[in-house]
Amino acid sequence: MPHKTVRMSGKIIFNREIAKGHFLMSLNVSGHFSSAEASFRGVTPGQFVMLRAKGRDVPFLRRPMSIYSLYPSAGDLIIELLYRVAGKGTFVISRLKPDDEIDILGPLGRGFDIFPHCKRVVLVAGGIGIAPLSFLGHYYGADTVNKPPQIICYVGAQRADLLVGLDRMDEICSDIRISTDDGSRGYHGLVTELFEQDITLYNSSDSVVYSCGPFPMIKSLAEILRNQAVPCQVSVEERMACGVGACLGCAISVKSGYRKVCKDGPVFDIHELVWD
Repeated sequence: MPHKTVRMSGKIIFNREIAKGHFLMSLNVSGHFSSAEASFRGVTPGQFVMLRAKGRDVPFLRRPMSIYSLYPSAGDLIIELLYRVAGKGTFVISRLKPDDEIDILGPLGRGFDIFPHCKRVVLVAGGIGIAPLSFLGHYYGADTVNKPPQIICYVGAQRADLLVGLDRMDEICSDIRISTDDGSRGYHGLVTELFEQDITLYNSSDSVVYSCGPFPMIKSLAEILRNQAVPCQVSVEERMACGVGACLGCAISVKSGYRKVCKDGPVFDIHELVWD
C-alpha cells in the first residue's frame, strides 16, 4: 500500500537502557494520529524514521533509526525504536525522558520485500541490526491469509551482555542461534560463521534470507552466498544527513551505478552490492 512521508511530533513514553549503550524508546504520536496512522499504514519492515530532539540545538541533523515495532493502542499510534548510542547525536537522544517531545520524519526508504508463500525465513542479525529484522519477523508471523513461515534467526554480538531483542525474537522464531565474538554465549565466533555451517539447509525453492548488521558482516555474508541461489536482502547501515535523497551523503556503489541508501534503500539485494 502506498504511503507518504510526514513530519510529526512524538511524545516519549519511555526511553530506557536495556544493555550497555543500547536503548529501547517508545513514542506516542497521538497528537498527529490521523496523518501518522494513514502514512504508516503501508509501512514495510526495513523502513526507518529520522529523529531530532525538539527545542535542542544538538543534534542539528536528525538521526536515522529503523522501526522496531509499530502498532495502534487505544486510538494512538505507538512507534518503538531499538538503538545504540553511536555518537553525540544518539547520546543526546538517549538522555531524553518521558514526556519529552521529539521531531519525527517518516516513514522513509525502501523496506524488505515480502514473499507471502515462502516456507522458511532466515534472519541474520549483527548487533543492533536485530531491530528491523524483529519487525520483519513479526510482520511475517502476523500473516492471517497465508500460513506463517518457519522463522530462524541467527544473532551475533561482541559479548553476551550486548545481546538485545532476544525476547521479541523468542515470540516468533522456531530456532534462535546465538554467537558472540568472545564466546561468552553461544557459538564462539562471528554470526556469519555460524550461518555458514547451516547454509546447505536453505535453498531458493522455499527459503529467503534477510540480514542487517555492520558492513563487514554484510560483506562476509555476501561472500558466503556468492554461489548460492537462495535470495538474500540486506539492510545497509550508513550515515545520513537528510534521509530523503537530497544531499547524496549516503550514496553507495551497486552493479548498476550509485544508489542513495536513504531513498533507494536501505534494503538492497545482497548480490547487487559492490564491495571494492
